[in-house]
Amino acid sequence: MRAVALDLGERRIGVAVSDATGRMAFPRPCIARRRERGEDHRAIADLVDEVGADVVVVGLPLSLDGRRGPAATAAAHESVVLARVLEGHGASVETFDERLTTVTAEAALGAAGRRARERRGRVDSAAATVLLQAWLDSR
Repeated sequence: MRAVALDLGERRIGVAVSDATGRMAFPRPCIARRRERGEDHRAIADLVDEVGADVVVVGLPLSLDGRRGPAATAAAHESVVLARVLEGHGASVETFDERLTTVTAEAALGAAGRRARERRGRVDSAAATVLLQAWLDSR
């Protein structure tokens, strides 16, 4: 099973893709947000088609106590819209708790010697990779 994970941000969408066996997650370049969400969703659909994904995992940024704040509510809503877009592309959409994925990704990039400026452009896809690996491991 091939999976794609998305870390939905205001300016960028972090992206990760699993290997063909569904065991390992790998970062992909971010998708820059456009003015229209429909354009973002078409870019995601193109990626789903390109990699042959069966499922898209959308990060749900719950608060540390597990409650849904505005960001989690927005991500949940966008995942419903995205599910409709992807119906014709053979991929389902799931949400998955992404608490601390950005923190984990920042720490990993810092430990790898990336300066703060370099991390800014990579942290979204690194967070999506952490999210996807956690989702894969939970299965």
